[in-house]
Order: sequence, then C-alpha cells, then structure tokens
Amino acid sequence: MRSSTGHHLAFLLPLLLPLTSASRVMIPSTSFSSQSAFDTDWAYNYPWGTDHNGAARMAKSQVQIANNVLTLTAKKVTGEKAATHGGKQIPIHYLSGTVAAKEHFNVSRGGGYDFAGEFRATTTRGTWPAFWLTGVKDWPPEIDMAEWKGSGKISFNTFNTSSQVRATDVAYPNPGEFHKIRCEVRDVNGRDVAVKFYMDEKFIETQYGRGFVGQPMYLIMDLQMEASSGSPGPNEVSA
Repeated sequence: MRSSTGHHLAFLLPLLLPLTSASRVMIPSTSFSSQSAFDTDWAYNYPWGTDHNGAARMAKSQVQIANNVLTLTAKKVTGEKAATHGGKQIPIHYLSGTVAAKEHFNVSRGGGYDFAGEFRATTTRGTWPAFWLTGVKDWPPEIDMAEWKGSGKISFNTFNTSSQVRATDVAYPNPGEFHKIRCEVRDVNGRDVAVKFYMDEKFIETQYGRGFVGQPMYLIMDLQMEASSGSPGPNEVSA
C-alpha cells in the first residue's frame, strides 16, 4: 500500500490448519486471480459493516482485483454522516476499501495457522493499512500481523486487553517495494497462543495471546485513514 500513482498491495495467502493432522490450504494464493475466485473466499467491507475506528468509510467501489493483485484505494469525500465507535463520533473524510475472509479462524488445542502475504504498503501520514485478526464474539483477541500507521515503520501487535498490549515497531525499508509478511499462530498450552512475526523471511519476535485458543477470529485487510496514523491524510492513496 503506497501513495497515489498506482501503488498496489499483492496478497498471497496460504493458511494451514491444523497442526495435528495433514495441513491444508484454506485460502489459495489464486484467490485474487478473478472475481469468482475472490467471491469464494472473501467479502467486501468489515464483517460488521462499512465503518470502524478511523476517518474512512468502506465501499466496494474502492476495491480492485487484477493480475492476482488486490488494490485498495482511499479518496477524499465530503458530506458523509459521521461514524460511531466506542460511543464517539468520528468524522468521515474518505471512502476506502476493506476485504474480510469468509472463513473464521479458531486455533484449536494443539493446532495453529500460518498466515502469509506480499504487501506494498503506504507509510504516508494519515494512512492506516493493516493485515489483522480480531475476535468474532468478543474483543480481544486481536493480532495485528502487519500494521502501518503513517510513521515510516511497520507494527506487529497482540492485544490481551486494551491496556495490555505487546506492540513492536520496526523499520519498513523501501515502501515502494513488495515485502513478505508471515505470521505463525500456535497453541502453546491448550489456552494461550504464541504468535511469531516475520518480514522478508526475517524473524521479528514472538508475542503471546492469553486465552486465544478456541476463540474464533476474523481475518481483515483494510486501508483505514487518519486516527492512529495522524491527520490530515493525503487526497488519495492506493494500497
């Protein structure tokens, strides 16, 4: 995800489940090869609707699929009704794109998943792309497998509560190039999970999610705007 002159996000996603028997691919790397392939595994917008915690409202028109590449584009708008999140009103300044997997991901005892993708992500102030897991029934769990918050860095985060968060920021070199992101999520004791983060095949660190075993999670890839990434954001940006 980058800035406004045709910048793209490539998303190749082999997901393996479970570890206690033969692994299987849950979402193939061809899931962005055509509209019909996309429709098999993905849906537009957040699982709960078009709004979340930033200044972008999601719209199908802001998602493009071509040559096995998914592109999310945010454009400035005016006159949109404010969003509501956590009891607060959030002004909407953009229409943008989000996709969510139709499958839910539930780490079983002795099991786990591998999530992997190739991304070219914007680090421009006011842009907030992310590749993440969040709870279906409750929050947390949340695992931010890759998050860019307009700082020039990439973040890897695990939320156990709103105040108990392991967050690691590392340099994100050459944002105009594709980078491989991999996240290995594993049961460690029948209750908690270990989360190993990698970028460009380099191990970053291990974090832990308490009580994440048995908790179904959504898989989301979005281009949110402003809020945690600062403001004002750019006029238009693609990811």
